[in-house]
Formats: sequence, structure tokens, C-alpha cells
Amino acid sequence: MSIKTLIGLEIHVELSTETKMFCGCKNVFGAPPNTNVCEICLGHPGTLPLLNKQALEYAIKAGLALNCNINLHSKMDRKKYFYPDLVKGFQISQDKEPLCRDGYIEVNTGDYKKKIRIERVHIEEDTGKSVHTETGHTLMDYDRSGVPLIEIVSRPDMETAEEAYLFLNSLREILKYIGVSDVKMEEGSLRCDVNINMVDDETGNKTGIAEIKNMNSFRAVVKAIEFEQVRQRELLEAGVVENKQTRRWDDLLGETQLMRMKEQGADYRYTIEGDLPAINLELSYVEKIAKSLPELPAAKALRFIETYKLSEYDADILSRNADISSLFESVYEKVGDSKAVSNWIISDVLRLINEKEIDPSEMTLSAENLAVIIKYVLESKINTNTGKKLLREVFDSGEDAEKLIRDRGLIQISDESYLEAIVEEVLDQNEQSIIDYRAGKDRALGYLVGQCMKASKGKGNPQVFNKLLLERLEA
Repeated sequence: MSIKTLIGLEIHVELSTETKMFCGCKNVFGAPPNTNVCEICLGHPGTLPLLNKQALEYAIKAGLALNCNINLHSKMDRKKYFYPDLVKGFQISQDKEPLCRDGYIEVNTGDYKKKIRIERVHIEEDTGKSVHTETGHTLMDYDRSGVPLIEIVSRPDMETAEEAYLFLNSLREILKYIGVSDVKMEEGSLRCDVNINMVDDETGNKTGIAEIKNMNSFRAVVKAIEFEQVRQRELLEAGVVENKQTRRWDDLLGETQLMRMKEQGADYRYTIEGDLPAINLELSYVEKIAKSLPELPAAKALRFIETYKLSEYDADILSRNADISSLFESVYEKVGDSKAVSNWIISDVLRLINEKEIDPSEMTLSAENLAVIIKYVLESKINTNTGKKLLREVFDSGEDAEKLIRDRGLIQISDESYLEAIVEEVLDQNEQSIIDYRAGKDRALGYLVGQCMKASKGKGNPQVFNKLLLERLEA
């Protein structure tokens, strides 16, 4: 049985505009409930929406950055359904004529590259938020009602959880690069639903599509896909046929759970939004927005390879995040060694970011501090271990690295005439190690270097110690 997984994503992204989509209420996160509302976003009778120009520009920016075609003529529609968080009884969205179509993101797994097609990017308004209390009541917060959204719908081109993760991560970084959203899943400004089913290529048999909701992290997306792959494979092998269904991800149980079956497609009874005119764009307007886009990750990676002679792997990692790529270029200007700077950022800075579970934009490490540490190591003024310990400290504290090196006397000693006395003393105290080395036990040399470092309180240059020890051991 040759089974293939088909994965498509529906991603809702809140745009970082100053005001909401169709009114002048502030678009901010974390305000007291129901304080940023008005008659328009609460859907009072007789009120008229007015399209937010900044939201439209941000949506076009997103479409261009995602390699989409921008439709010069589109319109707004009413998507009708009942839910307590939808105050008007309909959502202003786009149906048959979206703003953007036919884009893609290219993902790189390390083993292969793959284009994941994007079917559409359309604009719409967000709904309110249901707050469930411990007493069993449900309260409504309408501050989010009317916040500008773009919905990004991919084609079912992904076949693994890794591809879905890379697509989401690339999407998030692109949207951050162009400044249209802060894309924080924990604050709800990026929300993702997964559509997944499996097909037997030999027989053509398929499982029903499962739409998975309620995922609040990329990790949850990956785990939900992996769980569904196991569950649906078992159904396919057993010949069980399921209808399309909506499931939710339960983080505690580590599994998806059925919410409802979908016997037929949802009928939203779309109609034209008569209170808003059609969106007719001039080509020159779209071209002006295109020229305002910053350098995007894919283009930046190519430039890093050409300009800094980095490997494709290093350039890809460094260009994924705007803050990291900016840090790399700022430190390179001060150090002048692209490979060394790349190694320190990829091996040490990114590891610390992952350990602290923070976004690169939140770190206190400055380009100046990182440059000082790398230069001192390259110039053998401090050893690598000291540099790594110092990096961890200034990453947390933000203190001045050069002042710490000076105040603590961390400058490495490379003066051979000074270090020779330490070498002689260590050899006198470790006769067995000399015998072991001459008997072919190479680890004895490492032990002796360690003893020299200990005797110098970590200030001696280990390369110089190594050289002096070899000279005496081989004499």
C-alpha cells in the first residue's frame, strides 16, 4: 500500500494597523474587555463601514511578498452564519473575488526544496472572543471584533509535518519582515487550521478530510499532523470510510478529538457587501507598494552567499529572521570575519534564544557586545570557553562585555616566557602523564593542557600551552 498525505493550511493573520478594518476603534491587544468598541464594530443598525486603507495596503504587501498575483478588481462579501462572537450575524469577507491569488512559498528541508502553492489571500474582519469562566458561564469580549485580517489558504501540497512547520515558519518571518503583523500565536494574531487526509495511490481510496482547530503553537500543528497521519493510516488500511469532520487538538492528551461531522459543505449564503464599493486598484498603486517592500529572506540568503561567501545552509538560517540577519551584518561590520560571526550566531546565539524560549526581537544582546566577544576570541585575548561563558552572561544581563573582561582580568596570557614556568611546574608534578604520552596515549597531552589552564586560573592561552608542552615532551 502506497499512502500519501495531503496537507493544506488555512492561516488567519491579524494586521498591525492602528485602527480596525471598518471603523476608527483602536487595534490593540490586551485592553480591558469591550473598551475598544463602537456602533460600527458592534453591528448596530444603520451604521456604515468604511474600508481601512492601511489594511488594504498591508494585505497587498503580504500578497506581493508571498509571490501572489494582485487582483486589480475585487469586492467584499457577507459571509453569513450565527455564532455569539459574530455580532452582525455575518462577517465581511471575500468569496469569489479575493484580493490576491496564486502565490507560493519555497521551503528548504535540507534534503530538498519544494514550492508550496498559495491559493488565495483575502481580507476580512475578525470576530469577537468568547471567554469561558470557571463557573460555566461564557462572556463576550468584542474588542477583537472588526480587527483587520488576512486569510491565507494554501493548496494541499504539504506531505509531512516538517513541510507544514517550514511553511508556517517561513510565512511568519516574511510577514514580520514586511511589518504587516507581529504574528504572535500566543496573542492570537496568527491562527492556523490544518486540513489533512490520506490517499492510497494504488487504489485511489481516500480518508475524509479532517479540519483541525484550536492550535496555539507550531509545535501543536506538528504534533496534530503526526497524530492524524497515524490515525488516518489505520482507517485507510482497515477500509473504514469517514466523512469530512472538524477536530480539535488536545495538548494535554496529545491527540485530536472529534468536534463534529460534516455531512455536507457549509452554506454561508455569500452575498455582496452592499455597504462597501468594489475595490478597483490602479496598477501604479500596486507597483508603488511593491517598491516599498524590504529585501525578503530568499533574496537576502542569495546575497549572503554572494557577498559573505557563506554556505547555503548558513545563509538560509541567518536570513530567516530579520533581527538575526540584521545582527549578523552589524557584527560582521565590526569583526570582518563572516564565517566566525556566522558560527557564533548559529551555534551559540540561536541556542540561547531557543533555551530562553524568546523571540530574537526580545533579546538584550547587542551587536557591539557580540562583536567584542568574537574579536577577543579571534585575537586570542580570551579563550573560546571564556567567550562562550561571557556570551551567556551578557545575553541575560545586557552588561558591557568589554568592561566585564577588563574588570575581571579575563585577558588571556600568551607570553611564552611567562607560561613556560607554569609548563615546567605542571610537568614536574605529572610524571605519569609524561610516561603515558610517550607510550602513545594522546589523551595525556589534553590532561596536561588542562592542568596548565588550571594553574594559570584559566588565563593562559591553551594553544601556547599545547605548543610548549609538545616541545618539551618531544625533546
